[in-house]
Amino acid sequence: MASRKRLDMVNGGKPVGHRWAKIPEAAEYLRCAPVTIREMISDGRLRAYRSGSRLIRVDLAELDALMAGDTGGAA
Repeated sequence: MASRKRLDMVNGGKPVGHRWAKIPEAAEYLRCAPVTIREMISDGRLRAYRSGSRLIRVDLAELDALMAGDTGGAA
């Protein structure tokens, strides 16, 4: 059976897994309010992943890319 954890190939081909965080944890990571993370999700700047009916998580790698200005598209 294949592992459920998807590995992305980055940093010179070294496998790096997702770093999941709840909204309050992501807010602490950025040193902002949880409402800021929710606004980023709401306006489409940050993707949220639902686990079950209530738990929402974000990928800290996507949050890092957003803060670094790496949107993956034309500005």
